[in-house]
Amino acid sequence: MGRAGVEGTGSFGAALSRFLLAQGVEVFDVNRPDRTDRRRRGKSDPLDAENAARAVLSGRARARAKSGDGPVQIARMYKLTKGSAVKARTQAINQLKAVLITADPGLRDELARLNNADLFRTCARLADDSKNDEDDTETVLQATRITLSLLARRIGQLTEQIRDLDNRLARLVECHAPQLLAVVGIGPDTAVTLLVTVGDNPERMGSEASFAALCGVSPVERSSGRRNYRRLNRGGDRQANAALHRIVFTRLRVDPRTQDYYERRIKDGKTRREIVRSLKRYVAREVFHLIQPMSSPPPS
Repeated sequence: MGRAGVEGTGSFGAALSRFLLAQGVEVFDVNRPDRTDRRRRGKSDPLDAENAARAVLSGRARARAKSGDGPVQIARMYKLTKGSAVKARTQAINQLKAVLITADPGLRDELARLNNADLFRTCARLADDSKNDEDDTETVLQATRITLSLLARRIGQLTEQIRDLDNRLARLVECHAPQLLAVVGIGPDTAVTLLVTVGDNPERMGSEASFAALCGVSPVERSSGRRNYRRLNRGGDRQANAALHRIVFTRLRVDPRTQDYYERRIKDGKTRREIVRSLKRYVAREVFHLIQPMSSPPPS
């Protein structure tokens, strides 16, 4: 089997990576050249290709590329779209409430007592009510009502998009990785985050330690002299790290086994941060062994 090094396998090099993988070539993700070396030797496509080849041959490039051709890539697309929709909805809600602050006192007092759901429904009807005004001269009050209506309708549309994407993501997880949903503390959204981190070819990770490093929960030595300790790993995929963090804190609330472990380590003199770090590592091990046997999508 041939080997190839590609820079940016998750972005600009994704199409090339998929083509090479389809041809049976083992693809490794290559970091960009060292800045010092680039300043000394210059930059060109032939030099970048040579550096990529040297990184693969020397063993410096060890991370195998994601295949990006299965259900996990589909989930990644949906998750990306959902993230932008959530961000846009939050922005629209903040804008609507900012408009209310400067609105006419009568309109503001009318809407102040409503909860968010009723507020958005009421605001969405304001533009229709303003059409009944006999005077053709547009006033600030009319513009305010129309603005609130447009923002409220935008919020409703984005909410529908988010709900649809949530359903699609939940169906993907139930179809391709239902074993994750059986674990305490893992819901569809958390499962999707971890699956996106792993990719469609989980066999590219040789051990649970590599998955822990990928999630940023592998211990990092910071020993000096007589002092031996490990610090927080600030590398890896931070979204996957946050997903493991949510799993741990959910288990600390509802899982008796995790609660017993926490109490035992507290008596041993460990801090809360050290215990959470250890628990995240244990969760990474559990998730790794659940994801490894994940099979390819069944025929439709």
